[in-house]
Amino acid sequence: MLIIKGGKALTWKIKVSGSKNAALPILWAALLLKGKVRLKWMPNIWDVNTFLDIMSNIWVKYKFIGDTLEFDSSNISKDNLDLEKIKKIRASIFLLSPLLYFFWNISIPFPWGCNIWKRPIDAHLNWLQAIGYDYKIDDEEIILEWKLESWDKTINAWFWVSSTENLIVANVLRKWVTTIELAGIEPHVMNLVDFLRAAGADIKIRYNHTIIVTWVKELRDDFEFNIISDYIQSWTYMVLGALAAEKYIDIENARIQDLYAFIEKLKDAWVQVENLWNDTLRVFKSERLKTVSIQTNIFPGFPTDLQSPFAVLMTQAKWTNKVHEILFEGRLNFLVELEKMQANVALLNPHEALIFGPSPLKWGVSVTSWDLRAWAAMVIAWLIAEWTTKVTKVEYIHRGYENFVENLQSLWADIEEV
Repeated sequence: MLIIKGGKALTWKIKVSGSKNAALPILWAALLLKGKVRLKWMPNIWDVNTFLDIMSNIWVKYKFIGDTLEFDSSNISKDNLDLEKIKKIRASIFLLSPLLYFFWNISIPFPWGCNIWKRPIDAHLNWLQAIGYDYKIDDEEIILEWKLESWDKTINAWFWVSSTENLIVANVLRKWVTTIELAGIEPHVMNLVDFLRAAGADIKIRYNHTIIVTWVKELRDDFEFNIISDYIQSWTYMVLGALAAEKYIDIENARIQDLYAFIEKLKDAWVQVENLWNDTLRVFKSERLKTVSIQTNIFPGFPTDLQSPFAVLMTQAKWTNKVHEILFEGRLNFLVELEKMQANVALLNPHEALIFGPSPLKWGVSVTSWDLRAWAAMVIAWLIAEWTTKVTKVEYIHRGYENFVENLQSLWADIEEV
């Protein structure tokens, strides 16, 4: 558990690590190289390590040297898949594309993940079926087989990020041309595209959310590639700075180019943000927050992953703030936990809520978390509450935030893991 003593003013600086959402699909895509690659800024977090554990069972070799992962899939085999580990992580769905390409058939259990919405995987399976694979569901197991078809395909991804990534990986070595309409273009999708391009893939991006993947005979290996920094972490620490800094905190490796929508919303709420140097942001403590409403959207709109930390910010803003979550039907449930801390909230329906402020947050009863980002948001809430809090379900934060406790301690937060 974590033990947090809230109400302490924070100061100094924090450095953002590599992106979880970029690292996971790149790891699966690296299997297509069937060789060696060096991945810099690979985050050393539970989700990544679970992936690597799964890969070690299929004869993939790897080792960390600092923040660089040396990865070798030359001897890949599907004969020793650890099905229990696959169940632990929703992103195991990315395993399907590369293993189907090499072995033509695979059986895996349904992967699990965060407790937000049902997040069905039907789209992944239907799109794999569209390029030649048949599938059936046997109890809790997914069975896919056959081989890729060799003609042009146009597939609509409906802006789903993980499905876009899976389609890219599934088609980069498929003969002829694959056109992905309404593709997700989030920064981590573009990082995956850049990785595959570095390996020799032919992938074009159009301004209208279209990605065109043209067949190449093979991908090259033995090169070095940089994982982008985690802009979602940057956003989380920006909210923390606005609420809990003594004067300001600096956020290094912030990925400023991907923060526009969030920075503008912070400024609308009267939070002062300065762009310093070398991708570093300075976020000042806000003594007076202005009411502001948000609506989540696909990139470059306001990200769903930052709705929960921003909601904590809005509990400290004057008057009425509205949250409209258009992507996931259960992601506002965590507001019930803020209500236990005496925040004044009203859930209107599964997608809309009102937050009335300012509300001094108080610790009074046991609270929990609903997903990874809500967990980070609750840590922010506990840090600004004038109480000592014991927090369980620490696995949520270790799934997506590298050195989270150490980073907060570097800001002089009174937090420890026991």
